[in-house]
Amino acid sequence: MGIQVEFNPDLALRNTSEYKAGNRKIEECIPEPLEINKVYNFLKEGQRMYWLEGELPLLETKGNGDLSKPKASIVILEATHVKEDNKIYTKGKYKVIKTLSEDEIYFNGVSKT
Repeated sequence: MGIQVEFNPDLALRNTSEYKAGNRKIEECIPEPLEINKVYNFLKEGQRMYWLEGELPLLETKGNGDLSKPKASIVILEATHVKEDNKIYTKGKYKVIKTLSEDEIYFNGVSKT
């Protein structure tokens, strides 16, 4: 038996339609509108590790690895592991540095362009 931890090079959240349909909490979704310099809360199931020393992409996920191109560049300000109803979650705060258009290239691997 070991400790199951997932390392994430990005923050992947759901579309707000999932919250409006009652399927997800608001912290599990990308806010609309997404505002530069604003701080938002996030919630992800599982024990996840995020890079805290620089910018990383904010993506939209439909689940099962179905990810969008980056929607924004963010910095994660804090990430905490919690247990609620016998499930492990990672919750925290992120700040939007820059919003990105669909065709804009801002990241090259883990480096910004």
